Amino acid sequence: MGFREFDDIRARVVGPSRYLGSEVNAVKKPRDAVKLRIALAFPDLYDIGTSHFGLQILYHILNQDPDIIAERVFAPALDMSAALRREGRLLFSLETQSPVRQFDIIGFSLLYELNYTNVLAMLDLGGIPFRSGERDDACPLIIAGGPCTCNPEPMAEFFDAMVVGDGESVIVEMARAWINWRQGSDKRKSALLEAWAAVEGVYIPSFFEPCWDGNGFMDLVPKVSWYNSVTRSVVPDLDQALFPGKPIVPFGRPIHDRLRIEVARGCSRGCRFCQAGMIYRPVRERSLEALKQLTSQALAATGYDDVSLLSLSTGDYSCLTSLMQELLFSHRSDPVAVSLPSFRAGTLSQEMMALVRKVRKTGFTIAPEAGSERLRRVINKNITETEILDTVGHAFSLGWRVIKLYFMIGLPTETEADIDAIVELVKKIRRKRGLAGKNAKINVSVATFIPKPHTPFQWQAQMPLSKASATIAGLHRRLKMPGVQFKWQRAEVSQIEGLWARGDRRLAALLETAYRKGCQFDGWSDSFDHDTWLAACRESGIDTDFFIYRPRAFSEPLPWDHIDCRIHKSFLWRELENSFDEVFTPDCRFGTCSGCGACDFSSVRPRLATEKTCFEDRPVDFDNGGIESDVEIRLRMRYAKLGSAKYFGQLELVQIFIRALRRSGIKMRYSRGFHPKPKISFHEALPVGIESRQEEFYLNVETAPDCDGVVLSINRQLPEGLSLLDCCRVPMKTGPGAELDHYYHIYRTDGDFDDSALNRFFAAESWIIQRRSRTHQVFEMDLKAVVSDIRSLSPGHLFVHLVPAAGRRLRPGETVQSIFGLPSDAVRCLRIVKVPAENAGLVH
Repeated sequence: MGFREFDDIRARVVGPSRYLGSEVNAVKKPRDAVKLRIALAFPDLYDIGTSHFGLQILYHILNQDPDIIAERVFAPALDMSAALRREGRLLFSLETQSPVRQFDIIGFSLLYELNYTNVLAMLDLGGIPFRSGERDDACPLIIAGGPCTCNPEPMAEFFDAMVVGDGESVIVEMARAWINWRQGSDKRKSALLEAWAAVEGVYIPSFFEPCWDGNGFMDLVPKVSWYNSVTRSVVPDLDQALFPGKPIVPFGRPIHDRLRIEVARGCSRGCRFCQAGMIYRPVRERSLEALKQLTSQALAATGYDDVSLLSLSTGDYSCLTSLMQELLFSHRSDPVAVSLPSFRAGTLSQEMMALVRKVRKTGFTIAPEAGSERLRRVINKNITETEILDTVGHAFSLGWRVIKLYFMIGLPTETEADIDAIVELVKKIRRKRGLAGKNAKINVSVATFIPKPHTPFQWQAQMPLSKASATIAGLHRRLKMPGVQFKWQRAEVSQIEGLWARGDRRLAALLETAYRKGCQFDGWSDSFDHDTWLAACRESGIDTDFFIYRPRAFSEPLPWDHIDCRIHKSFLWRELENSFDEVFTPDCRFGTCSGCGACDFSSVRPRLATEKTCFEDRPVDFDNGGIESDVEIRLRMRYAKLGSAKYFGQLELVQIFIRALRRSGIKMRYSRGFHPKPKISFHEALPVGIESRQEEFYLNVETAPDCDGVVLSINRQLPEGLSLLDCCRVPMKTGPGAELDHYYHIYRTDGDFDDSALNRFFAAESWIIQRRSRTHQVFEMDLKAVVSDIRSLSPGHLFVHLVPAAGRRLRPGETVQSIFGLPSDAVRCLRIVKVPAENAGLVH
């Protein structure tokens, strides 16, 4: 299967480039050249999942092995889902457009509980039974990984295996075990599952039998004598772990459209509400040498001009000042920005402040979590109000214009005074806006605290729904003031998330019921349907109060007790007691060991960049405005946009070319200012879905290039369907002019064009149609004034010449639809090819 197989469906959906799979650095291998085919499945839209760093890592690691091919599949949007069902097609992978049912293994990333219904949707669209016990040997094995597997039980019935912890080494061991099993004599599925169970970090749900006591508490009885718990897998040294040097460059508008470099993994600050801060311990930092090499390699392979430093707490990276100096100094001749979205309050040194003045500023995030210092002591968030105010003041004075604040309500021991403190703290922060000018903004986000497994607060009750809703409404009312924008997560969403966070295997029936009732994309506010979820709970016999709104005793068995996240349960309980006494537990990086259990002090231990050689400090006052030559040369480049490239929107197309130029090493000239942009200009936008045999853009560069070499170099960097035709030097003032005449060849693949309809158009004195402007105003156009020429070259092939009328232009699809009375679906499936004037009359 290939591009054409699903072209008729892509033409009918929004964001068709999501489903192409021809991105730069995507990997394709012949099916018969590998032993194992794995589909990496992300249960959310491409725009969300393609930015997920873990998916990129696994994709890179698996495709390094010549015996394995890993392809990607994302939850299709609802319009694509409907189209697949309507056409009787199965969900397909991106790279080879293969039905996911044909893969050997499908691996889901479970990052967020409210994506669980999307897992069922993807299995359903793939023609795969939901529960592992219902799948026969013809079905792929279904596995999962991600932070949600630290309580795997709500989803356990649907998976053959689940990975707990870091997946880099685990996925390779599982893949090798599958290949050995397939090549061996014992083809029983249970034999493979036993081999997988021997891999650290792998949970086999079917090897445990659930039972419930009279109190409704679930216990799991091991079926295999040697397999009674699962220990979280840990990558001890990130410098030794494989890292994607050529990450995929997504199409469209992904939520993180930049290079993301993981500087560290884990956090030991010890915030008692934070699951990530517990389950990713200990802190492991990449060395400066490794980060410099990885960044340079990935920038060259992607063409990105923005680097984001990724970790749970980037401001805590031990050599952050040295790293920033090195990255900014190394790329001072290129307009590469280093994004720093957040700092921990109180960590901005004078050196860092000088460097921060040089970075691109979008939004600055700080998470007080609680309004009062008392409550911050309870949750072990050891920052004072003074530190918060000073950090915000520094951010405003350094050039940030938007400050994002995150708070939670419903934290243990919270009182009305703590809610009042949120309002007072925001007011004090608001007074700091003057440091940034009158346009500075403060975005306040509030969510209901959700107790999560493997945290000190896992035994606590969640705030009742009615009280959470009232508290959020009260904060919204009190924070209505100029310069402050209030955002919140609906308490109803938090209720359902809390249910799944601490649920057990009884929730499997609930998930199926909710999905059958229409629940999907529950993490999206416009799709979440609370009433349907409550109806599904009633129908499935689920008591939400039991799972969400009651405290637990230490002696109560928890559904995740068999998952050893390397954090002692006794440590978590001790931290819970410390919270009630407002006792601070220091970060073990800077003090004594707190005895959490994460380290074995041999291979698994904190690894800080300061343990390795740092670069000599770069000067913090260097000029990173770019080293630019005085020469400026203007080039005209002509290109073709055919086949699958027709699905690129104009902004998408511009970004694709800019990044291709950067990967090719073309030294572009940039605008001045804090946000330099390449000096590049395109002709008027070509609508999505229309091909063109020749378009052009103009580009300013620093040196006179070998134009033939430029064409060859850039064509190696372009995705399928785009090709550079030629390149030539032109006078500096040359630019794209307005095209008055547009010529098209239009092909119908589902039938012929009606000659009688065309004759009626020829015979009419006028042909008035109504259209709406971008401002929704209705206006009339005479098609006879717009269509300069239209001819039937064959029964399913038209030539159309269009000109503007009264300053307005009509799209060729609209023209054909009006003349021939075609339905909208048929118009979307037309193949429309724009051609240059010099060969407009040629038959293509």
